[in-house]
Amino acid sequence: MYACVPQVVLRMMEEVQNEELIKLWSKKMAPPLVTLLSAEPEVQYVALRNISLIVQRWPQILSHEVKVFFCKYNDPIYVKMEKLEIMIKLANENNIDQVLLEFKEYAQEVDVDFVRKAVRAIGRCAVSLEKAAQRCISVLLELIQAKVNYVVQEAVIVIKDIFRRYPNQYESIIAQLCENLESLDEPEAKASMIWIIGEYAERIDNADELLETFLETFPEETSMVQLQLLTATVKLFLKKPTESVQRMIQLVLSCATSETDNPDLRDRAYVYWRLLSTDPEAAKDVVLANKPIISDDVATLEPGLLKTLMEQISTLASVYHKPADTFVSRQRLAVQKVESVASRTFEEEDVAAAPAPQAAAVNNGVVVPAAAASSAPVMDLLGDDLLGDSSQPPAAPAAGGLDELLGGMDINAAAPAAPPAAAAAASSADLFDMFVGSSDLSVSAPATNLPILLSGERAKGLTISGKLSRSAGQIVYYIHISNGSAQPVDGFMLQVNNNSFGLAPADQVVAVGTLASGASGSGQVVMTYSAAKHAQGPASTRLQVAMRTNQLGVFYWDDNIPLSALLEGNGTIDGQTFLNSWRSLPQESVQRLNVTISDIEATKAKLHSANLFVLAHRPVPGTGQDALYVTGRVFHAAQVLLELRLARGMPEVDVSFKSERQELADATVGALRNVLA
Repeated sequence: MYACVPQVVLRMMEEVQNEELIKLWSKKMAPPLVTLLSAEPEVQYVALRNISLIVQRWPQILSHEVKVFFCKYNDPIYVKMEKLEIMIKLANENNIDQVLLEFKEYAQEVDVDFVRKAVRAIGRCAVSLEKAAQRCISVLLELIQAKVNYVVQEAVIVIKDIFRRYPNQYESIIAQLCENLESLDEPEAKASMIWIIGEYAERIDNADELLETFLETFPEETSMVQLQLLTATVKLFLKKPTESVQRMIQLVLSCATSETDNPDLRDRAYVYWRLLSTDPEAAKDVVLANKPIISDDVATLEPGLLKTLMEQISTLASVYHKPADTFVSRQRLAVQKVESVASRTFEEEDVAAAPAPQAAAVNNGVVVPAAAASSAPVMDLLGDDLLGDSSQPPAAPAAGGLDELLGGMDINAAAPAAPPAAAAAASSADLFDMFVGSSDLSVSAPATNLPILLSGERAKGLTISGKLSRSAGQIVYYIHISNGSAQPVDGFMLQVNNNSFGLAPADQVVAVGTLASGASGSGQVVMTYSAAKHAQGPASTRLQVAMRTNQLGVFYWDDNIPLSALLEGNGTIDGQTFLNSWRSLPQESVQRLNVTISDIEATKAKLHSANLFVLAHRPVPGTGQDALYVTGRVFHAAQVLLELRLARGMPEVDVSFKSERQELADATVGALRNVLA
């Protein structure tokens, strides 16, 4: 009951309009919240996550209690990190000196991650509290003088943010920053220092020399540093167009346009080059324009999300800082069914699934008419009710329930064999010499029915068509080019940007030879895996492609990677692995396909040919449905697990999808739709 009191008070504070009443309630809320910080670390962490939300919505509740959030020497790191966030939120002009003194102490500890967080906290306080910015900078300079490498680098990063928040106010400290250039070896710190040099180039006497020290390693730098170097050099040229700077800008632009495969860097370099060569004044207006003032919104939640979380305070949602519906399943778990599954085996035994007999079913010893049994909730592989909550309790499946559905499946049985691979080409054949009609092709190339990627209007007369497909166990980019320009074109080369699957051309040459005006040609580029091209983050089927020609320059387009091209021929797994994975993965996504299936065996053959492997086929007791358990492996991404529920001859197939990369669900179901259609 006591745990509900703060929730009720916080809810009422949202409703009342009386400021005096809100102040009174705020004062009474502080003691119980502070008391939670004397508990064991795990309870402290949960309390701090909730307090973080409360402080963001009602900072006055704990505005005078910042000291209770000072870190203790024996606090676990996860508690310290949360306390730091709350101290930043509670910092104001009255307590900033105490807070900065604490942050300075933390910045001299031995835990590197905590030290970095403390230095960032000082910078965030400077950004959010204008009157305290000078004091924050003084503390940062004291930390820089200690010459601790990672402290200096974090300080440079936050000082860059301070310069953006307060332009032309604190540039007098730049000289001290420049004394520590040699200690900068992390990309973000380098990029921050380069930004400072470029932004204040007119006030730094040796700005060109400082930038030259970074330009020496330009090809080896990360894209973040390269982009900042490019922009800073252009700023320096616009502010100080000396002879040495002119040589620098020519070198940087040449390197960024001809010696890099980063489309972002190359595009920006071309934009700068065109601006500088056509209208330097316009370049000044663009490059040297006033920057927007930044604010500290690192840990700030959107108002709508904050309101939702405040309504769910004291729940897991307030600990995760995510709405409950993003991680809580709406489907009930039948625990007794999971235990039943665990006691059974999982073999590859296809059952000749006939329509459900119109006989009575047995439900817990009670005879139930067939019509009633057919309305029972459909249970998936692990006993989840795919139909969600029901107004009546779920009836057990007939004749043994889930045990009947999965019974007798031998977990040690061999997985179904992959389809036989196409005969390999002779080892002496050139893998990339693939002209349509050639007798020594490693892959066959469809010359027609390729979607248009770039029309002649966008590609200076060239019409480029293409598609990614899988052929003979390889991922192949089929390309067809029609030359509608007035001149012969050759030197076709293809490159792709970083993508979720690490796809990259094995050879960038598109072997179509020289295309005369009015001629066309087809070629293929085999795609392989490159770790350097593997983008992090949620999986996306977007592919950014560039094609270079000798006469017409470079063209860019966006393509979509069909999942059918990514499914691997050896992507099957054994039954036990499927079962364990299905049980351990989070809630599945369920979609319905408007597809009619009458012949199960023909459907299995279709799936097999698309590298989707049926591990088991079972009738679902009492429903008249069939269940197919299917798996496949996506190229350098993840294993996908599917459960297909269907009634023969009916235009509905329910597909349940699970994977470590749940974002692949739509692409996988789309590929499945194409196979079954």
